[in-house]
Amino acid sequence: MVSSTQTVGRTPAAPLFDGGPRHVAIIMDGNGRWAQRRGRPRLLGHRAGARRVREIVAACPDLGVEYVTVFAFSTENWKRTQDEVSGLMSLFRRYIQTEAHSLLQQGTRVRFIGDRLQLDAKLRGLMDMIEALTAHNTRVNLTVALNYGGRDEVARATKRLARDVASGRLDPESITAETLPRYLDTHVLPDPDLVIRTSGEARISNFLLWQSAYAEYEFVDTLWPDFTRECFETILARFGTRERRFGGVLA
Repeated sequence: MVSSTQTVGRTPAAPLFDGGPRHVAIIMDGNGRWAQRRGRPRLLGHRAGARRVREIVAACPDLGVEYVTVFAFSTENWKRTQDEVSGLMSLFRRYIQTEAHSLLQQGTRVRFIGDRLQLDAKLRGLMDMIEALTAHNTRVNLTVALNYGGRDEVARATKRLARDVASGRLDPESITAETLPRYLDTHVLPDPDLVIRTSGEARISNFLLWQSAYAEYEFVDTLWPDFTRECFETILARFGTRERRFGGVLA
């Protein structure tokens, strides 16, 4: 076990882009197709995708990205074959075990969002371990959406809110648009500024529905295992040219 006293909190260099996104969320699509195009099993593509996560997260501090949230496994992904689901769960366990030391040393704080109850006990234990291990890191915040769905998240948040109303801890007349986010899985995170989806698909697939209300979107043809730091930099540079009005009008 790596001691949490070894946490690295290195100060990043000046970011490459001015006015870039603080929080980037990524729908990492195309792993299976990447493998199939090479005549290989789909799981090989997921392994390649996991390696790509490592590269993109490592690049974030230099690019001025403080938070990166990746969509690893959705509530709908249980519909895949049992072999693929089992392989993915094994991959998640192995990723945490092999990457924990590196993430700690790089100053990466790891969090998970999603419903953990369906996940096996060993995986849940590893998730708890790496969250605790990296809790004091500040260089970059990596959030992994695992067994996550936006509608499911809102439903779970609404149940928690309803329980507080029923118990008298929350006055229903005081509820505003700012109330529900306090009950979401992402309550400690800023909303994403930019959402990227790879592989040519142009849909959001139930990802961060509430949080992305004013996010900018980029849909790119590149399959996730081919999504390099250079691809990331190109998108971040484009983000800096956008006018974000949030419903208002620029003077």
